[in-house]
Amino acid sequence: MHSKPKRFIVEIGTGIDIHGEDVTRAACRAVKDAVSRSCLCGLVEILEVPSLDEVQVDILVAAPDPERVDLERVKAEVPIGRKAARAVAGGMKAQGLCVPQFAPQCDQIVVVNVAVTVSVNP
Repeated sequence: MHSKPKRFIVEIGTGIDIHGEDVTRAACRAVKDAVSRSCLCGLVEILEVPSLDEVQVDILVAAPDPERVDLERVKAEVPIGRKAARAVAGGMKAQGLCVPQFAPQCDQIVVVNVAVTVSVNP
């Protein structure tokens, strides 16, 4: 009988796309932000997890227009574990500036937040 996975860490990240209104780009940046502040040494040194591919990584994306988030690209930002991702309404849009050299007809700054949760089987 398998027991329910237990959360080891929850890290929050924020990502922004200043030009382009690309919620997936912002979500990927948010995941990078979250994982860049986490060293999972406790998984190996304390829990003695034999392979980091055995952990479960759940990514919750809060974005404007969550239906536009490419969750496969978001999951690809995490280099370990069995990954799952879902997107919900959240984040923020703020008035920006249209710079045609970066992206035509885009004048909104898109902000996306993520919660990256790493769980292990006890």
